[in-house]
Amino acid sequence: MPTWQELAVDKKQRQQAAIPKDWVITAPPADQLDVTDVPAKCSLLTPFELEITETEDVGTLLAKLAAGEWSSVDVTRAYYKRAIVAQQVTNCLTEIFVEQALARAVECDEYLKKNGNPMGALHGLPISLKDQVRLKGLETTMGYVSWIGDYAERDASLATILYEAGAVPFVRTNVPQTLMWPETFNNVFGRTVNPHNRNLTCGGSSGGEGALIGMKGSPLGVGSDIGGSIRIPSAFNGLYGLRPSANRIPYDGSVNSSEGQDSIPSVLGPISISLSGVKAFMKAVIDLKPWTKDPLSIRKTWDEDAYQLKEHGDGKDLCFAILWDNGRAIPTPPIQRALETTKKALEEKGFKVIDWPAFDYAEFCSTMDKIFSAGSADDYVAVTAKIGEPVITTMALSGTSSGFEWTSASPSLSAYQLWQLQKKRTEIRKAHLDLWESTVNLTGTGRPVDAIISPVSACASTPHGKNMYVSLSILLHDLVVIRNRDAAYTMAWNGLDSAACVFPVSKVDPAVDVKQPRDKFLSMVDEFFYNLYDPVVWKNAPTSLQLVGRTLEEEAVIGMTEIVDSALKTYKSK
Repeated sequence: MPTWQELAVDKKQRQQAAIPKDWVITAPPADQLDVTDVPAKCSLLTPFELEITETEDVGTLLAKLAAGEWSSVDVTRAYYKRAIVAQQVTNCLTEIFVEQALARAVECDEYLKKNGNPMGALHGLPISLKDQVRLKGLETTMGYVSWIGDYAERDASLATILYEAGAVPFVRTNVPQTLMWPETFNNVFGRTVNPHNRNLTCGGSSGGEGALIGMKGSPLGVGSDIGGSIRIPSAFNGLYGLRPSANRIPYDGSVNSSEGQDSIPSVLGPISISLSGVKAFMKAVIDLKPWTKDPLSIRKTWDEDAYQLKEHGDGKDLCFAILWDNGRAIPTPPIQRALETTKKALEEKGFKVIDWPAFDYAEFCSTMDKIFSAGSADDYVAVTAKIGEPVITTMALSGTSSGFEWTSASPSLSAYQLWQLQKKRTEIRKAHLDLWESTVNLTGTGRPVDAIISPVSACASTPHGKNMYVSLSILLHDLVVIRNRDAAYTMAWNGLDSAACVFPVSKVDPAVDVKQPRDKFLSMVDEFFYNLYDPVVWKNAPTSLQLVGRTLEEEAVIGMTEIVDSALKTYKSK
């Protein structure tokens, strides 16, 4: 019986062998931190392929594919070559299946030629998938060595719907072992890095998607989110990403950690180079009635009135509230600047912007942590023990320490103890709903606040092994109580089941985002992030925020994010 190390080596060798030899490039020097220009400079992509992959709007790609102006084969090959370049500089991929994807692209082109109309709303578009969404005939390891050799016998329901919509699934992307980390590293494929600054993390757990799409190696991908795993990689890589409410997108047939933990379910959702990609994905999937394939999917059709903001004054007199900090960690200067810039951009367009009232998000996240951890340690051990693989306890680089190391897993809870936590979660959700409704007295529109604009993290990414605000909260109750509160920026919205969309704002500029002296801190985690921040280390890192709406408000959240994104582009163009 081979050891887990031998199995991992063999899998990585098989992955490398799947890369066409003439797509191998000369690697940039290790000290080149920003590698986003490598695809344009490596001479692998033709001018036409660069034109395709530099297209900044998914709507434009879809229009050209539907009209037959660009063939799916050409578009798929262009993105595949760029994805392979991204793999060589960021280590973002897991499954590589070039011939299978190109064969699918041929099907799309032949369908269009024969029928005179596109196969579906996503006709011919290459789409990347996080290494959870099963595709028939391919392995899905999800970062576990013990899952090597587990070949899917059927497609996940979401994959089936994407095929029906005419899409071309073409790569799968890297994740952290157990998924429950805001960085991306496992014992099978290794570490994925941020293409804007390879000394920083790409985020997690959909980190492979973030790095790949950040390299423009895919126009649109699928991630998952239980505590920020779509939003964190989207933010750290300067992308758009939507965390839908639970069961809006079908999960059936995709693999996951802690299956059966339904109190705060993981959700699948889009990450894209453009908001048009986010909308196209959501509408295409919902229009194909996912509730006919997944018994948990909500029977809710695409709501065009909601997208047109009919319940939000038709989008004409919106009032946004800014969450400047979560009461436990003040954002670092680049994130503060992003919030201030967004406020100014909206006010110049005539929208009202107020401060979001205080709420104890830290207590809410502590409750969520305990729910997550009720049986998570048992789950991780059950999977890894099959082959003797160790459970990863730190994302830190070899020889370095985060200062917050693993001590011991939280004990499992009884069913009764879990029920009390679920009851408490419901009580907190009610308190938050009441708070939101009470803002009708602050907006001047006759409505409560339309949406909240919040940081995704206190930082614009972090050095490897330093992005501890989700991982420790899930793994270590001992440290959560005293140190780990910044999870509120993403986890709170999972607990509230809010729809939330990330949008890019700017990049870290060391000349502008200067560290200011402070001698008082909100908490130990606040002090940790303050001491960690160095504008030179963060140079060129994208800064992003999230727009948060109510439960099942995906259409309205997309519509309002379009307004914010447009306001920012106008403001920054001056």
